[in-house]
Amino acid sequence: MRIFDPHIHMTSRTTDDYEAMYAAGVRAVVEPAFWLGQPRTSPASFVDYFDSLLGWEPFRAAQYGIAHHCTLALNPKEANDPRCIPVLGLLPRYLVKDNVVAVGEIGYDSMTPAEDGALAAQLELAAGHELPALVHTPHRDKLAGLRRTLDVVRESALPLDRVLVDHLNETTVKKAKDAGCWLGFSVYPDTKMDEDRMVAVLKEYGPEKVLVNSAADWGRSDPLKTRRVGDAMLAAGFTEDDVDRVLWRNPVAFYGLSGRLALDVQALDAATHEGNSILRGGE
Repeated sequence: MRIFDPHIHMTSRTTDDYEAMYAAGVRAVVEPAFWLGQPRTSPASFVDYFDSLLGWEPFRAAQYGIAHHCTLALNPKEANDPRCIPVLGLLPRYLVKDNVVAVGEIGYDSMTPAEDGALAAQLELAAGHELPALVHTPHRDKLAGLRRTLDVVRESALPLDRVLVDHLNETTVKKAKDAGCWLGFSVYPDTKMDEDRMVAVLKEYGPEKVLVNSAADWGRSDPLKTRRVGDAMLAAGFTEDDVDRVLWRNPVAFYGLSGRLALDVQALDAATHEGNSILRGGE
């Protein structure tokens, strides 16, 4: 089983996670820019963070046989902090980088006017740089947040079929699908979706344009949830081709819209043992 986790925050994970992910079949990840976990005090903090997502983290992932790409943005939570807004002026110089395969995470957290402005501005950046967009739906009032998101996208220059709407669930999937978006689902130990609910959604709506991610981060999360979904799909009667479509081909197709996705799985496999010894020797 080959797996592409299209939304995981490896900055918050250990090298043990990379080893376990590789053993489970993960060969590629996309890491979206997200909240630091505490308030940032300066836009300069984003510079260091973005540089890490473009430099250190791809190197670290490659040592464990995993291709690492990223999406960059001012995330919805930090869009409400005036100290962070200047990062919108810094983004254009980063969005031209080869390893950036979308603008994200953008969208809504509390559905404030500041979030409206940041979302609209970054959708225009995505359109201008010919990149797709990864959109975060709010944890509360999800359906209202999705409706508002779709309205803003429709007012932008970015087509809906270049938007991945993430953190969907049973209450929001139909509206996102009917709009023509790509459909993202985060599978967590306690919150968001779980394996059985994900299988039920796939049975009802099919695997077309569906991406499943672990969204693993600082909190209680599991970077192997993608594999667990694949196993649950097979146990429920889905074919290996269905699993490959959801866990590999769909993420490749969406992020491939950027024209920048670089995957050489055979080369990554060959480099794994050598890379592990390099990292361990430096730790």
